[in-house]
Parts: sequence; C-alpha cells; structure tokens
Amino acid sequence: MSSILVLATRNAGKIAEFRQLLSGLDLTFRTLADYPDIGDIEEDGRTFAENAVKKAVSVALATGKLALADDSGLEVDALGGRPGIYSSRYAPTTAERNAKLLEELKDVAVPLRTARFVCVAALADPHGHAVVRTGVCEGRIAFEPSGTGGFGYDPLFFLPEHNKTMASLSDEEKNRISHRGKAIRALRPVLETVLREYGGRIPIP
Repeated sequence: MSSILVLATRNAGKIAEFRQLLSGLDLTFRTLADYPDIGDIEEDGRTFAENAVKKAVSVALATGKLALADDSGLEVDALGGRPGIYSSRYAPTTAERNAKLLEELKDVAVPLRTARFVCVAALADPHGHAVVRTGVCEGRIAFEPSGTGGFGYDPLFFLPEHNKTMASLSDEEKNRISHRGKAIRALRPVLETVLREYGGRIPIP
C-alpha cells in the first residue's frame, strides 16, 4: 500500500515539480486542496527554513500524514538580498513582482545583477518532527523576460552557463539544476528511509 504524502501548497507549479521530483516512489500525493479546512498558514518566520518547517509541521499535525513544504525565493545582490523571504509578497501579482524587480534594477549593469534562487524543503511527520534540506541556484537578473515555462521570477532569472532564462528550460532541465530540484533530491533519500525503516515517523536525532 502506498503512503500518503501531503504537499503543503496550493501552488500548481510547485505541485507539478514536487510530483516530478518524487516520481518512482510508492506515494499517493495529496495537496492542501484535499484539505479545505486547513486555511492559509502565515509565513511569519525570519528565514526560509522557519517558514518551510512551520508549513510542513502545521499540515502534518492537521492531517496526521507526512507533509512536505518548501519556502523559496529570490535573493538579488544589488538589492541587499531582497526580495528574499518576501519574494511572493514583493507585489500583488507575478506580473507586478517582475515589473517591480526590473524597475529597481533598471540602472544596474550586468556584472552587478547577480542573484540566486534559494529553496528550503521540509519534511514533517504527524508527531511534529521535521527535517530540512536546502538547494541554491546561481544566476543573474535579465533586462527583460524571456521564455514561457516555469512560474514566478523564472522569465527574469538568466543562467549564463545555459545562455537562457529558467523559463526557457524544459521541465527536465529545470528540475536538474533548479534550487527546488536540488533541495528535493537532497530530501528524497531521507523520505525513502523514513518510509522504509521508520513507518512514516522521522527519528529524533
């Protein structure tokens, strides 16, 4: 019998990436859409890790199932690391967030447009125990959007070694190099061990 893993998000893009990155495991995926009584979980942590753990633990406790959450964002060096943990709240919509970023960087030269995507993924069990893994993808901010794939800031995140933005990569390419891909691949063996050896419970270190 497959185990249930609740993906603690309503973001369709994240859900698709989680499912692809965890394919091949004997899991039945659920999302917050399957648990409408769980309202929005306030992301009031000071770090990506605090927010990811809060979401994963809250959902695991509410559902009695293993839960996977992540908190991720864009850190731009010329902006002192902003928008960082506030990436999804930088402006009301994706289009407005991207437009605001370009406006803030309009006079910044290419060498100073360095940035990185950061993802912290957290796996939590119904006892409130959690484990986290981090993934980072380095790049720089383009001067205009390019590409139709991905979501969020992907059309503006340029990868010099690929000579294209994150939004111009195939799903397979993105999952191989992205911050979320790295974090989930690092967490996957932990999940496998928890399912195989500990019956869905995360052992306390």
